[in-house]
Amino acid sequence: MRKAILLAGGLLISVSTQAQILDVIKSTVKDKTGIDLNTPIKTGGSPTTTTPTKSTTTSPVNLGSLTSTQISSGLKEALSLGVTEGVKKLGVTDGFLKNEAVKILMPEKLRKIDATLRSIGMGSLADQGVKLLNRAAEDAVVEAAPIFTKAITSMTITDAKNILLGSNNAATSYLQAKTQSQLFTAFQPKVKASLGKVGADKVWSNLISKYNTFTGQAVTTDLNEYVTTETINGVFKMVAQKETGIRNTPAMRTTSILQKVFGAQDAK
Repeated sequence: MRKAILLAGGLLISVSTQAQILDVIKSTVKDKTGIDLNTPIKTGGSPTTTTPTKSTTTSPVNLGSLTSTQISSGLKEALSLGVTEGVKKLGVTDGFLKNEAVKILMPEKLRKIDATLRSIGMGSLADQGVKLLNRAAEDAVVEAAPIFTKAITSMTITDAKNILLGSNNAATSYLQAKTQSQLFTAFQPKVKASLGKVGADKVWSNLISKYNTFTGQAVTTDLNEYVTTETINGVFKMVAQKETGIRNTPAMRTTSILQKVFGAQDAK
């Protein structure tokens, strides 16, 4: 009996001591953090209000109000406008020659011919050579339209979304990746015919011949490949200009679909 009393007393002392220690812990926590451990934690109701933080992964473009069809239509229309206007502006007399952004100059390895001819009073021949390179490009560029149209109509919804969220020339880059090799194949025979049509092949043959005679060198170049490449580059420059304008200048969004789709970018 005595042992039972002593054991019960020890337990009471132990419980009392534990309660005192727990009270000290609760008091310390409240002093340090302001949290009262005696207040029950609510598991329902409104959550504690916290200051919202901005997500670093949120897209700067609000696509929530746009359907996939709208995005696709907007991008296709922007590209179609760029191609149509670009080809229209380039495919006329002086379309390349008088546009400094796309004007075709002498091939780099033939630039010394230009300097040499001008130094001996034959600058007009050099000018004529450059002029006819641009005339050939102006004549050939109309071949681009149907190839571009096919690439634009085949654009997928995923392509369109990636383009919309991309850089200022993302649509142009997409078009270039899809059409570069086709354009080169289609342009080469047209450029070759155009070089002959405008007389560029004969002028350049004469120009290079005179240079080689004067310098004792044997300079040659593939004008067909050069003009073909420069013509394609010129078209893409014009398309890129149009795309950048539509993305950054609301006044250039001349249709409701362009306004809706590219307007989503204005909050960037």
